[in-house]
Amino acid sequence: MWVHDIDPVLLDLGPLKVHWYGLMYLVGFAAAWWLGCIRARKPGSGWSEDQVSDFVFWGAMGVVLGGRFGYVLFYNFERFLSDPLWLFAVWEGGMSFHGGLLGVIAVLYIWGRRQGKSLFEMGDFVAPLIPIGLGAGRVGNFIGGELWGRVTDQSWGVIFPRAADGLGRHPSQLYEFALEGVVLFALLWWYSAKPRPRMAVSGMFLLLYGVFRSTAELAREPDAHIGFLAFDWLTMGQLLSLPMIVLGATLIGIAYARGVESASK
Repeated sequence: MWVHDIDPVLLDLGPLKVHWYGLMYLVGFAAAWWLGCIRARKPGSGWSEDQVSDFVFWGAMGVVLGGRFGYVLFYNFERFLSDPLWLFAVWEGGMSFHGGLLGVIAVLYIWGRRQGKSLFEMGDFVAPLIPIGLGAGRVGNFIGGELWGRVTDQSWGVIFPRAADGLGRHPSQLYEFALEGVVLFALLWWYSAKPRPRMAVSGMFLLLYGVFRSTAELAREPDAHIGFLAFDWLTMGQLLSLPMIVLGATLIGIAYARGVESASK
């Protein structure tokens, strides 16, 4: 087994420290902008590159604010109740994908109304831009030695010093990188390359992410202060992903039943 000894700090400039995790956020936003511009250039996309740039900026705000609020609400609400100012202690870490998703949806709705675009018109265009950022975030989690997996005796297990038990653990961050980043991106980019009914691409993102996240959670150690919610295997991540699976499948069904072609290709 390999002992995790990667320094999470990329650059140490005295009072200023640049962490790998922060760099991964920039990679994700840059990838979303680049891929969005590629999609905007396609005939009939209904988007301009200026609109992509504008949305990525506001979407980044939604990710950061929603991610922090989501973590506090879903994973550590009791601490917030005892110390409300902890909500703003972002330097201590703590971000939630599901909260970030809600933040992006809020941006999609508000910004879309100003642009004369419907929520699902926005969602169908934006969904394929997200997985690269998700994958980059999981790489950041691995480099930072956080959100490690459950104990394993497999040869590819990793000993994470921050776990403080010296046991080999699944590198679940890399499992999530492969599923939520690489596989999800490949499937969504392929699926959205051809005209699909309105809501179908959005629904496919929700469905696939929910399934992939729930699968990866089987190898991920639940948060110590939460543990398993039920059955000695159900985690908070799986519980929050369940509505995504149901909603995603429902949207796909409605989309194909209506058969209204999306303008975003």
